[in-house]
Amino acid sequence: MLSVMQIVQGVGGRSSPGLERFPVRGAVVDSRLAGPADLFVAIKGERSDGHAYVADAFARGAVAALIERDIEIPGANMVDARAGAFPRDVGGPPFLIRVDNTVDALQSAGAAWRAQFSPRMVGVTGSLGKSTTKELIAQVLGIRYRTLKNEGNQNNELGIPMTLLRLRPEHEYAVIEIGMYARGEIARFSSWVRPQIGVITMIAPVHLERLGSLDNIAMAKAELVLALPPAAEGGVVVLNDDDARVRGMAAMTRARVVTAGLTSRADFWIEDIETRGLDGIMVRLREKGITASYTARVPLLGAHSANTALRAAAVGRVAGLSWGEIVEGLGQPGGAIRLQVIEGPHGSIIIDDTYNASPESTLAALNVLQEVGDPPRVAVLADMLELADLEEAAHREVGCRAALVAQLIVCVGERARWIAEEARACGAAPESVVHVATKSEAIRVVRERVTQKSTILVKGSRGMEMEDVVAGLQD
Repeated sequence: MLSVMQIVQGVGGRSSPGLERFPVRGAVVDSRLAGPADLFVAIKGERSDGHAYVADAFARGAVAALIERDIEIPGANMVDARAGAFPRDVGGPPFLIRVDNTVDALQSAGAAWRAQFSPRMVGVTGSLGKSTTKELIAQVLGIRYRTLKNEGNQNNELGIPMTLLRLRPEHEYAVIEIGMYARGEIARFSSWVRPQIGVITMIAPVHLERLGSLDNIAMAKAELVLALPPAAEGGVVVLNDDDARVRGMAAMTRARVVTAGLTSRADFWIEDIETRGLDGIMVRLREKGITASYTARVPLLGAHSANTALRAAAVGRVAGLSWGEIVEGLGQPGGAIRLQVIEGPHGSIIIDDTYNASPESTLAALNVLQEVGDPPRVAVLADMLELADLEEAAHREVGCRAALVAQLIVCVGERARWIAEEARACGAAPESVVHVATKSEAIRVVRERVTQKSTILVKGSRGMEMEDVVAGLQD
């Protein structure tokens, strides 16, 4: 059981008798999410300082808090993890655990706790499809194994150690999505996770402004491949055979290489895809060396989701699952898949794909809109950010595709003017394309022109916060 003692030791302190009596359920960085037995991590950010909310976290039941400056909380006991030795009698909770840097301390605690266990760790990264791949792999593995996964978007320097602190002895597998913003981050995160299985989805111009080129993005993602143990020690990497940059990572690893793609050149491949609108897809999968094919119903939208199912199946086979177990796992209803279908105004349907946007993911989302929605279709498309020199061309490509799919195109933001211009140039009626500067204008336009039979796609980069449009349409 994770306890205050393990937290103190994990952040570099020397614990004292008695602290092991106080269990820790997990870690939070938002005091509003704190509950009984949680560890609250006080982080000083640009807009607020978590130290101001320690008392609130304690009031909600948190057993301890990591702090990096002295604060006074009536009734709290101070444990200085920098001191090297503590008095035997530290009293009872709540505890203030003093460290030099709370973010560093959280990461150290997560890595130290992960080292106490030996589940098989699956690391998932790539420019697109990480979250859905992580979710589906966890569903498949969960058919046989007790499996942990990171929740939501906990794929960064805070979320990964918070996930590791939820490891327990009963976990046989853990599926960890690993994000990044700069070179070196995946290597650092992998040193905490210590994955034995790696999955690379694809390379796309996401964070292009920060990394400069697709080759640099590929090198950053390849840090996961380089972190895997050799094949003799159980290392396996699942590579996208259809992406040349990902396929080339086979030469960079000592792990066993497993490929997954659209053709029989790969170890696992897709033989057939049937889209069934809002009911998801039917996909027939094959494995090299086996003459039979295996058909699964997957409750994900869009033909591109077949690639996600294929990656999950490949990991399942690596983990020793039968094809029957894999088909069962693929068919489970997903609890945290990002692309959601919800009710919109006047009885319409909203496809909420607002988490982020790149040219590839936006084109895929427009394909989903075409597959699942009968006319009139509505595409609400916002700026795609961090595309560097590809910026104008990418937006124009999206605009031309939108002209072929949607009967109403609402473009939000400065860069989205290129979407609007190209949509008209590609044949969309001028009155069917609206360019607006604000999300509130987009909401007004859609609410005025939507009908009961409309299917509405909402998509944009994370920085555009297009979930506000979805909320406004539901209000």
